[in-house]
Amino acid sequence: MSFSTEERGNPNTLSYRIYFKSSDGKYISPFHDIPMYADEAQNIFHMVVEVPRWTNAKMEIATKDPLNPIKQDVKKGNLRYVANVFPHKGYIWNYGAIPQTWEDPGHKDNDTGCCGDNDPIDVCEIGNKVCCRGDVIKVKVLGVLAMIDEGETDWKVIAINVDDPNAKDFNNISDVKRLKPGYLEATVDWFRRYKVPDGKPENQFAFNGEFKDKDFATETIKATHVDKWFYYAKN
Repeated sequence: MSFSTEERGNPNTLSYRIYFKSSDGKYISPFHDIPMYADEAQNIFHMVVEVPRWTNAKMEIATKDPLNPIKQDVKKGNLRYVANVFPHKGYIWNYGAIPQTWEDPGHKDNDTGCCGDNDPIDVCEIGNKVCCRGDVIKVKVLGVLAMIDEGETDWKVIAINVDDPNAKDFNNISDVKRLKPGYLEATVDWFRRYKVPDGKPENQFAFNGEFKDKDFATETIKATHVDKWFYYAKN
């Protein structure tokens, strides 16, 4: 299964969009039409890359727009960018979402005590390659962080591209701690402080900011899995 993209408009403008096509050239939704699983038997998931590592533009799947293209988030008429919060430069991983998932704003999570943020579940991909906007990659899930963003549950899945040359060495969150020392601490620090330059308070976390393991993360993803008909019925 392969996918291609079509860019419209210029980057860093309100009109910029990235649309997705299937292998036969038909327009598809990255939210609804790309399968959640790349290999269900191996618990390998698809990830739609919204924000390449080290960049600052806050790009996201437009869940309310026809065909759900990727576009830059807007607030009060202005394009949104994340600040460089020392010592970090932009996003510190390839950042994106798992298709056919949705954090239900009408459901209170038993673990966090908060409802979902009305978006697909987020992924931080920690491999070596800097991906491109709109890439659809296959990832191995390693763990998850439970961020609480303005009172909403906002899970952050930690994963690695299965095509990364070191992917075989990463099989759980403990491997990230061992092989990339400081990376998980930097991840918590980034999510805690990235909105502070915009005048927002620091974000909070469930589980005292501790990462949950691969099995917990996989079950969390499965719990957010929805088909298009369920989503449209709820919205």
